[in-house]
Amino acid sequence: MIQTENLTRKFGELVAVEDLSLQVGAGEVFGFLGPNGAGKTTTVRMLTCLIAPTSGTAIVNGYRVGKEDKHIRRTVGLLTESPGLYDGLSVEHNLRIYANLYEVRDPAKQVEKYLRMLDLWDRRHDPAATLSKGMKQKLAIARALLHEPRVLFLDEPTASLDPEAAHMVREFIAGLRKEGRTIFLCTHNLDEADRLCDRIAVFKTRLLALDTPANLRSRVFGRKVVFHLRQADGAMAEAVRKMPFVKDVQVIDHKLLVALDDPERHNPEIIRLLVGLGADVQFVGELRRSLEDVYLQLVKNA
Repeated sequence: MIQTENLTRKFGELVAVEDLSLQVGAGEVFGFLGPNGAGKTTTVRMLTCLIAPTSGTAIVNGYRVGKEDKHIRRTVGLLTESPGLYDGLSVEHNLRIYANLYEVRDPAKQVEKYLRMLDLWDRRHDPAATLSKGMKQKLAIARALLHEPRVLFLDEPTASLDPEAAHMVREFIAGLRKEGRTIFLCTHNLDEADRLCDRIAVFKTRLLALDTPANLRSRVFGRKVVFHLRQADGAMAEAVRKMPFVKDVQVIDHKLLVALDDPERHNPEIIRLLVGLGADVQFVGELRRSLEDVYLQLVKNA
């Protein structure tokens, strides 16, 4: 659904996006993470044909950026970080304007559908200016979906929302994925990205890493398993260290912290060894690094 090759954008001497090459498949929630000023919004603007690339190519929905821009604009939805609304017009009127621009069939039905979905139907006659910041964000999400786009670009979709509204939006995004829509998600909420995204790109002018959240953790920090024992000693740690698939062992209180690549395969062997040495294994768990840890490490290394 989205494919870029060496996509680059310069503003004078400033390189905002450099040689970005990636593919996003149909029905995928794709996270695009990076610090402020990294070029994320510039990338979205190129892919939605709001600005032209300096060089490189991009294809969205089968249409080529720079040559079939009109078709791309008709088939994508866009939520910008600071969506502009017609504050003096009603909530319903705001959406009807965009429904007409996109030549939506049965605009009234479509407007009602998304206002009800996003819990704004009771405010449909109120001027947009009277909505809270969170409600305005939900109205902007409804606007991006009116024409049922197959590809949706969301820039900070849960910004300014309270926890209940943010949860509703995340559930809404998960529902869109089940419908087979492709979602390109820019967010600073790393927990949100971890829960929602099939794959994640970490970006800072250039692409730093691209993989599933689990694989990114493994690539950056490796995998470590914690064996909780009633009593741990150096002899047990040394015995585990000698196993050919073990990379490192640390003893912390009565726990063994074991670094290895394939815990699902090798954990049973380690448990059998420890039990054979007289250890009482209380429970076993994997040490899980947060996506925030991964992100910070990648950006720091860059």
